[in-house]
Amino acid sequence: MKHDPELASWLQLTLTPGIGATAIRGMLRQYGLPQAVLSKRHAELATFAPPAVLEALHSEAVLDAVSRALEWVEEPGQRIITLADDEYPRSLLEIPDPPPLLYARGRLELLQRGSLAIVGSRNATAQGEANAESFARALSDAGLVIVSGLALGIDAAAHRGGLSGAASTIAVLGTGIDVIYPRRNAELSSQIAARGLLLSEFALGTSPAAHNFPRRNRLISGLAQGCLVVEAALASGSLITARAAAEQGRDVFAIPGSIHSPLSKGCHALIKSGAKLVETADDVLAELSGFRPSGYASTTALPASPARNAPEGIAKLLGHMGHDPVDIDALCARAGMSAEQVSAGLLRLELDGRVTALPGGLYQRLEKGNGA
Repeated sequence: MKHDPELASWLQLTLTPGIGATAIRGMLRQYGLPQAVLSKRHAELATFAPPAVLEALHSEAVLDAVSRALEWVEEPGQRIITLADDEYPRSLLEIPDPPPLLYARGRLELLQRGSLAIVGSRNATAQGEANAESFARALSDAGLVIVSGLALGIDAAAHRGGLSGAASTIAVLGTGIDVIYPRRNAELSSQIAARGLLLSEFALGTSPAAHNFPRRNRLISGLAQGCLVVEAALASGSLITARAAAEQGRDVFAIPGSIHSPLSKGCHALIKSGAKLVETADDVLAELSGFRPSGYASTTALPASPARNAPEGIAKLLGHMGHDPVDIDALCARAGMSAEQVSAGLLRLELDGRVTALPGGLYQRLEKGNGA
């Protein structure tokens, strides 16, 4: 099978260990396209990489990796996009360190559409996941492609919402595009490949490593016009994405939460530092710079109603819960009910999807998501 020599030269540069994206961009500025770079003597390239690294440029290991990548790109729906390609996302050209190439699987046209990043905690609450999915669905229906990182929790919920809306979703990976991580999102990954887009700057076969994910986060924010943080602790990778978004000149949004929840503290810190507080998808659309919704009917979020057809005591219990986590003893005191009555009521509400159990014997009210 005949392969594209120009793409092969891009791969040869990027797959050589020790030659980073900064060095590659420097070589390209100095000498032009990768084929011209590869034609230079090592002495001419010495300002960009040490001799041992340059020796590896034409090694058997690198050329084998190039061959594997060229075989991968022959499969339907799979592409490798370089900085020189028209399909390369224009938004990434605006960030300080765009990757020299991207591995893509799925709908490449999504890279040219307006998009919003939605990120948050891997250990999200049920309410946080519901909010992320609801916001993502509404914003996808408004025409925004939802960008996230395929992690558990908020990321996965955002992807599900994006897929269920009109504009779909992009998952930016911290691994090679052929590596499924986390394994629990294997089915979701397949759905995104079929109806959205999987994207990675990492070589095929790259396994998950801690240092990959902050690099991945700058692409999540760089692809999007804004970044919405749903739930995040103070020491959270989501805050890295939000900071990258701010540094890249993107809008940053955050959903507030309970003052008692550790997963609200990151969002509250962002709001204190200038992120826009949002309660509905309309709040995001009203603030998002340069985006006009298409085919989107603006709605006002309504408070969730008590459990449908619930007995008066159950509805009363729901009202006494408020919106912060609460334990059974506190509910007994507030509602004037016995522990047995409260436990039975909580079970009924949990089965109805109106309450979720939290660690430490706490319970929290679940609201209908405010994305619509």
